[in-house]
Amino acid sequence: MNRPLIKGAVLFIFSILLGWFTYSLGFSSQQAISIGIFSLSILGTLFFWDFRLSFAFLGTSILLFTKTIDLDNLVKFASLEIIIFLIGMMVLVGLLKESGFFAWLVSLILRMRNLTAKRFVIYIVVISALLSCAVDEVTSIIFMVAAVLEICDYFEVEPVPFVIVSIIATNIGSSGTVLGNPIGILIAAKSGLTFEDFILKAFPLMLVCLFVTLIIFLIAYRNPIKKLERQIKEMGANEMLIRLISVPPEKELKISLFIFGITLFFIALHHRLEIFLGLENNTILLITPLISAGAVMIWKYRRARIFIEKDVEWWTLLFFLLLFAQAGTLKYTGFTDVLAKKMILVVKHTHGYLIGLVLWIATFGSSMLDNVVLVASFIPIIQSLEGLGFILKPLWWALLFGGCFGGNITLIGSTANIVALGILEKERKIKVSFFKWLKIGLIVGLFTTFLVWLALIWLPLYR
Repeated sequence: MNRPLIKGAVLFIFSILLGWFTYSLGFSSQQAISIGIFSLSILGTLFFWDFRLSFAFLGTSILLFTKTIDLDNLVKFASLEIIIFLIGMMVLVGLLKESGFFAWLVSLILRMRNLTAKRFVIYIVVISALLSCAVDEVTSIIFMVAAVLEICDYFEVEPVPFVIVSIIATNIGSSGTVLGNPIGILIAAKSGLTFEDFILKAFPLMLVCLFVTLIIFLIAYRNPIKKLERQIKEMGANEMLIRLISVPPEKELKISLFIFGITLFFIALHHRLEIFLGLENNTILLITPLISAGAVMIWKYRRARIFIEKDVEWWTLLFFLLLFAQAGTLKYTGFTDVLAKKMILVVKHTHGYLIGLVLWIATFGSSMLDNVVLVASFIPIIQSLEGLGFILKPLWWALLFGGCFGGNITLIGSTANIVALGILEKERKIKVSFFKWLKIGLIVGLFTTFLVWLALIWLPLYR
């Protein structure tokens, strides 16, 4: 018998035993089934990544067949509003890619005078973080890695340290706005936090953590930086390099930027517009990308089908939809209510301990598991704490920052990590070892998470 079959059998048996053990502890049969199926999907995703959608399909079907949840509530918990938002944003990102936005942006920023190695690292950190705030982290890192590899090739230096710098900065930057990471829009939709809340609270804290991370990079990678400095002095950033990366903006790009800018403008003001128009919370937030995507498909009607078929990640979105439904089943059956009460007993009703518990579980959980999976499973637990006398806002921020920063600890902790390292291996035949990443990732992850913990406990802004 081959290893995948053995692993699959062990996974199936473990999920059944977990459900039985839960039932033996006094939980209802529906609660036991819900946790058994959810654990099957989670572990199936962890050990059989290519088959994660299969596990989501099968698990959801079992939940319906056993009447653990009914169809109406399944649809309710599937968070269709988030899926629709992501579809609209993916179409817009597809337009930007087709219009040459990212090549233009990279060329614009890299045409810097008086280039030094330290300035190069600072530019990488700042650009990676801010770009991931505006678009999703995966799109951002694809273009940043291409730019870093091009510059490192020109100066004949090892690209690995600078690629790692870009990846880690991207993960940190993705916590700054609703748009940077799928967990941002997921948390915003479930918590009532607005785009404005993210700008006023998440973005400044992200910048502080980014500054600390930059200092860590300058110390940890001082030898590669010194080598790059020598190469810059010897070779110089001559006119050939500047011409190589110069891409003038065209009319189509200008129109694309205008559409994207208008979209960001209405997303930024969504809460105030919803109050003014008397609309339900997050209505403007969720429909703005759809309106913009609709306008794009009218403008580019010959390419409209391609935007939907090629640029929308249907595989990922279907997985998210079914995962959200399964996580909602834990709430529906009352399982998360019991877990919430258990957590309160552990922290002994101390709010600071509870914030720390959520933050560090999210951080280390995201270092081993996809952060969307972890956040989706945690949201019902936090919602269950609402009626137990706890202020929920710090817990939502803890979940956001833990989910984003935990991805920096290991090389499999974030989708951006996997995508960027895959490009590095494909384009340069360079593999980064687990421990080479861990040496820098663990330091950054621990320092930034600790800073967030202090901020969430001591600053009134986050309550």
